Amino acid sequence: MKIAIVDESPARAAVIEEGLREAGLSDISILVERRGLVARLEGLAPDVVLINLENPGRDMLEESFALSRALARPIAMFVDQSDEQSIAEAVDAGISAYVVDGMRKDRIKPILELAVRRFKAFTRLQTELAEAQSALAERKTVDRAKTLLMKRRGIDEPAAYALLRKQAMDSGRRIADIAEALVTADKLLGGDS
Repeated sequence: MKIAIVDESPARAAVIEEGLREAGLSDISILVERRGLVARLEGLAPDVVLINLENPGRDMLEESFALSRALARPIAMFVDQSDEQSIAEAVDAGISAYVVDGMRKDRIKPILELAVRRFKAFTRLQTELAEAQSALAERKTVDRAKTLLMKRRGIDEPAAYALLRKQAMDSGRRIADIAEALVTADKLLGGDS
């Protein structure tokens, strides 16, 4: 596992690095300069990013949250102090683990594992949501196409669906694709749907 540690304090970064090495992890990069951070992280392509912010100001937190949105990777953030709003913003930004006042080297590996598991669960949920939204959109398009066929041909719903299915089979395409083509053609031809 490739890990990037982001910390402006080399001494604090060393504590995290030591905890990771003691846990048997060795592919570790430390980034102390925040300028150009996203580009450097993209170049490193770490599996996990650990960010340590001692006493983060509002700007630093917002920058870290933007980093989380830009990278599609698990991110664990360590802060010495926080408030309810910062915690909520961290969750909204996709921070996988937001740890307040808990930066001890013996806790690093469990927190890293938690961040990876939460990231995978969140990614799976996002994928499932996107698939469900796509299926719903396709179903709505098929329903619109059936309605068009029912009006134009004077047929019932099962017959309209059978026509769509037959056209899909004859052309080697999906029913949703045929329905989309029909709805688009109707719009181009000035249909009233």
